[in-house]
Amino acid sequence: MFDHKNLLSIDELSAEDIMTVLTYAKTFEEVNERPIKKVPALRGKTICNLFLEPSTRTRGSFELAEKRLSCDTINAGGSASSTVKGESLVDTVETLNAYKIDCIVVRDKHAGAPYIVTQNSPASVICAGDGKHNHPTQALLDLYTIWEHKGDFHGLKVAVVGDIAH
Repeated sequence: MFDHKNLLSIDELSAEDIMTVLTYAKTFEEVNERPIKKVPALRGKTICNLFLEPSTRTRGSFELAEKRLSCDTINAGGSASSTVKGESLVDTVETLNAYKIDCIVVRDKHAGAPYIVTQNSPASVICAGDGKHNHPTQALLDLYTIWEHKGDFHGLKVAVVGDIAH
């Protein structure tokens, strides 16, 4: 059972936690093949995608997953966020708290921003990338792809090729 309130870093997860996530994700593959790609898993929950840094793939992936899991979503960030007028991250989070959000997905160029959100909100927090610091959802996706193709992690050596600076 996955008993973490937040997902801020892959380092917080045990091998068992990771396998729980990967195994559970596998069960949703079949949903993507249905004519109606929706399940009620998160019905009644509200998630805010707080993307204060540009993102196409990560933001789109979260939005699509949230819709397919039947939760209500709001999107904040970019030029639509009051942070461009100088509002602090903490002030933005306080506003979201007033909405009784269940989960905040945070993407920010500043390392540690998702941690700041956890310190200022009762909502669960998922780090969707914080600069050059962490991107645990990308790490889990990469692990899922390796697991899907190799079936096991034992004895594997992995090389990262490309723009590892970002």
